[in-house]
Amino acid sequence: MGRDADPVCGVSVGLVMIERDKDEGIVLTEAQRRARRSRSIAIALALAALVILFYVMTLVKGPGVLVRPI
Repeated sequence: MGRDADPVCGVSVGLVMIERDKDEGIVLTEAQRRARRSRSIAIALALAALVILFYVMTLVKGPGVLVRPI
């Protein structure tokens, strides 16, 4: 016999696991999903712009960035 056959507080462990699988959690509305997607796209674009800015600034400064006194 496995451990799931023994009751825990009067409820079998197997039953608890089945109940947890049925729980859907938080269900977003269509408007909330669109808002989340819009925020994700805005964050991705801002991050891409920052990466491009750093890359361009590195090219503008050139190899002189590496020449500095020790």
